[in-house]
Amino acid sequence: MLFRDRTDAGEQLAVALGRFKGKTCIVLALPRGGVPVAAPVAAALRAPLELVLVRKVGAPDYPEFAIGAVVDGGAPVIVRNDREMKLLGVSEEAFEAICRRELAEIERRRSLYLKGRSAVSPTGRVAIVIDDGIATGATTRAALQAVRKRRPKKLVLAVPVASRDSLADLRQEADEIVCLASPEPFRAVGHFYDDFDQVSDKEVQSILSSAAAQVVTED
Repeated sequence: MLFRDRTDAGEQLAVALGRFKGKTCIVLALPRGGVPVAAPVAAALRAPLELVLVRKVGAPDYPEFAIGAVVDGGAPVIVRNDREMKLLGVSEEAFEAICRRELAEIERRRSLYLKGRSAVSPTGRVAIVIDDGIATGATTRAALQAVRKRRPKKLVLAVPVASRDSLADLRQEADEIVCLASPEPFRAVGHFYDDFDQVSDKEVQSILSSAAAQVVTED
């Protein structure tokens, strides 16, 4: 295995991103799995930790297989994998229904995680988008496109592990990509962690509270 757990992956990623310390950065995690990876990075860079609330759009009969992704916002960013939709015979109506369901889940998470707090904007900052790994890249692409619309000074994608094909597809979406490993064959992100248990909502809330307190203390 490459990493003991997500915290270990985040600590290794923080070393690789050390050159950004002292710059005006923001670390943006994809919940839930990206949050414990992003926390050590935000702490090392002394940067605020925020979320990109993005949800995979899974195929109706194969929910783990991404046919797209959606990111929250007044005008949600939706990414479609047209090839996969055609391959699985997914209709436009079915795709839109899944998008509505995932947007409702995003709103639930926003209320739960932020509790009315205004998030720090990536505008004018070095925005570092972090997840625990990338398989197909659909959710990551949606996240990057959404953050790009917020006009960051620089957009960096940072992940512990990713498939080579996905990294190649995502290079046009980010100004820079930092990836610790891209092994082949890839299979699934969880195969590269000793501990890849699901991250709970309570864990996300705890990590965000600790990160916010740390930024306030340093200020």
